[in-house]
Amino acid sequence: MKLELINGPNLDRLGSRQVEIYGSQGLQELQDQLTARFPAVRWSFFHSNHEGELIERLHSVDDRVDGVIINPGGLSHTSVVLLDALLVLKTPVVEVHISQVLAREDFRRTLLSARGARAVVCGMGLWGYEAAAHYLLQLREGPCA
Repeated sequence: MKLELINGPNLDRLGSRQVEIYGSQGLQELQDQLTARFPAVRWSFFHSNHEGELIERLHSVDDRVDGVIINPGGLSHTSVVLLDALLVLKTPVVEVHISQVLAREDFRRTLLSARGARAVVCGMGLWGYEAAAHYLLQLREGPCA
């Protein structure tokens, strides 16, 4: 199984950015952890602070991966073009948010991009990425209850 993990703006600052919200583990540590926990998965990792690069990446992976995990960061609250890119995908998408965005500032409660995802995981810290991977693996095996 091939999974693509896409992280958006400011997620390259994991481990140093608001550790009380996002934790002290960095992006590379997260990637290493996922690779170790899911050895049967062929992972591709991508990060960009630029909306257009995220969209280009989504366009390029649709026919070459079995699932996409995306944390669009703050773009999830504002980006109609990111939503449009997600809606075009045939590949199942799970959107992840490290913090419990629904319990934070009002503007974070709108998740435009989530409309293009099959599932959304939020508030589980970095473990949310693992939950998303488990979900995509289960989809491959058959419908989830």
